[in-house]
Amino acid sequence: MKDFAGRIAVVTGGGTGMGRELVRQLVAEGCNVAMCDVSTEAMAETKRLCEIEKLPQGLRVTTHVADVSIEGQLQRFRDELAEQQSTDKIHLLFNNAGIGGGGSLFTNTREQWERTFNICWGGVYLGVRTFMPMLLRADQGHIINTSSVNGFWATIGLGVSHTAYSAAKFAVKGFTESLITDLRLNAPHIKCSVVMPGHIGTSIVSNSRKIQSGGESDRLNEAEIVAARQRLEGRGIDIAAMSDDDIQNMALDRARTFRDEAPMTAAAAAKVILDGVKAERWRILVGDDAHKLDERVRQAPERAYDAEFFESFAAEVDWRVG
Repeated sequence: MKDFAGRIAVVTGGGTGMGRELVRQLVAEGCNVAMCDVSTEAMAETKRLCEIEKLPQGLRVTTHVADVSIEGQLQRFRDELAEQQSTDKIHLLFNNAGIGGGGSLFTNTREQWERTFNICWGGVYLGVRTFMPMLLRADQGHIINTSSVNGFWATIGLGVSHTAYSAAKFAVKGFTESLITDLRLNAPHIKCSVVMPGHIGTSIVSNSRKIQSGGESDRLNEAEIVAARQRLEGRGIDIAAMSDDDIQNMALDRARTFRDEAPMTAAAAAKVILDGVKAERWRILVGDDAHKLDERVRQAPERAYDAEFFESFAAEVDWRVG
């Protein structure tokens, strides 16, 4: 699929980050887009940004509220899309929605752990299940599933548990790779790609904790402060003299620096993804850090979780874990 003009794309998590930039760039190329997100306000802003860039005449950009971990909500999204886009087919499916959190099997609740896993993995699986009939009706189709460097390297640093997100992203990678053969045998007009970004400047840190806590405030609640103290202590940081306000400020600063000081912007990441789709690459690494990490893990898989491995890699690419 060398050209997106006149095609119909589904983008999950289209309200912010890479999802928003995928929507904007697809629209700029003349592609009709149906996006979903849990935030109506975020999607409205994405659509506004598309509209101020002057939509081509007749192009359709629709917004749909859906939690991708709930099959019924995805099915409602599909039905709304069919009605509002006046179609029974789609050409592109970007299973992009994801959150962090729930990192530890021991210190986080089961609900937090499964919330992350069910969105990051379940949303991809259910997305493919839900939209496959519409992809089958198209002359060409492409499924793009967002994994992560944590889909081949299950850590973000020493002293920081990251099991829910990493397990989900490993599942996404394996699922997408297995789809290559399944599609080749049963739907050869549909291709698939797994996307593995490194550190991209998005609001995933702040958005994730809001989803996990069920609130909209940027401030941590009491339970989150306790969890933050445990994480810091696990990294060997002396927290004895830190007040709750100190913890709050550290959390806010971590979210800000993750978004604003990343080595690659969400817009640049979206372009890499779309170029990879046009080139029909099944494996799309996003960012220099992703390429370097992939090479290191392949060269020395048995050392991938040693302290020296992480410290030398973090120094090379200037990774800072908050």
